[in-house]
Amino acid sequence: MKNTIKIVALILGVVLIHSCKKDTRFLITETSVGPLTQTTTVKEMESVFVQDSVVGDTAQISLGVSPKTIEIYETGGKHLLTLKANSDSIPTIENVRIMDPRYVSEKGIGLQSTFKDIRNNYEIKKIVTTLNSIVVFPKGSNLYFTIDKEELPEALRFSSSNIEAVQIPDEAKIKYLMLGWN
Repeated sequence: MKNTIKIVALILGVVLIHSCKKDTRFLITETSVGPLTQTTTVKEMESVFVQDSVVGDTAQISLGVSPKTIEIYETGGKHLLTLKANSDSIPTIENVRIMDPRYVSEKGIGLQSTFKDIRNNYEIKKIVTTLNSIVVFPKGSNLYFTIDKEELPEALRFSSSNIEAVQIPDEAKIKYLMLGWN
């Protein structure tokens, strides 16, 4: 009887540990986005995203050339990622644009986050003002966040001058979430 209790306790322990494993399919780290890593080559895309659809320029693929832009779609058609390949002799991914809100950083930031979430979780290195948006670059991170100028106070929407973090409303939503690998 004691052995049976020990076996049941061991099985329950293993099941509990296994169920507590963090799902990393939609986790963004400094060196990975889900199953994609910084060292994954373009040729490996089909095997990395085996259950998803990998779409590239079919003309380039038929010529044996790696496509510059690759899109990843979940079975069912949901757009997950848009990838930009570098032009090295063995091309890898240099830029990832997150398209699906299920992807979140290790600090919990994703497409449904706000500027306040970014500010509370990252030290801001710099903010770049473009014609229609601002790009927020966190210190010590490969991630960067784009916020549409429509999220800013009206007086700043048409400004081409530098915008400071204190001028961005806490509730400003992230338009684009990207990860750049050099």
